[in-house]
Amino acid sequence: MYLNRLCFVSLTLVALLLGGCSKQETADQSRAGKPEVTVQAVAAQAKGFTVGALMSANTVYVFFDPQCPHCGHLWQASTPLHKKVKFIWIPVAWINASSLSQGAALMAATNPAALMTEHEASLLAGQGGIAASASVSSDIEQSIKANTKLLNSLGAESVPFVVVKNAVTGQTIAKDGTLTTAALAEMIGVDPS
Repeated sequence: MYLNRLCFVSLTLVALLLGGCSKQETADQSRAGKPEVTVQAVAAQAKGFTVGALMSANTVYVFFDPQCPHCGHLWQASTPLHKKVKFIWIPVAWINASSLSQGAALMAATNPAALMTEHEASLLAGQGGIAASASVSSDIEQSIKANTKLLNSLGAESVPFVVVKNAVTGQTIAKDGTLTTAALAEMIGVDPS
């Protein structure tokens, strides 16, 4: 009985840790009872940087906090899909003060894909991510604050938070937490290879 309870608690903790970074330290992945999320609303209101196939009809919107390691894993999982799909990475500031300054540096970067790759490698190596100036331009700061407000209004419980219209079904899907490349491709409706 004790061993079964210990296994259950251990598995629950692993599931919570692997899901996503939460503003409330919960990993509720359910969308039941939460506001309807539309691609149109996110596209009209969110500000981020674009990577991947810029001319793709498929656009994936990813809300992320630069201090979230789960977001780093999703970045890595998305990289093989950059040749097929356009991703818009939308920085928010949920975790700490570095979230805002690093998000601003990524938004202002000449090559955001290269800087994001560098940042996520550093973050996942336990080095905290890229060094970023605490001095953030007011327009970028306002964009990140607006992104954070938008994410909160969507009822997201954790980041990364992905919003996409599936290319096959046409269904809008909103999901918090990280995904593998295969799961992300399935969510988008594209072949992962």
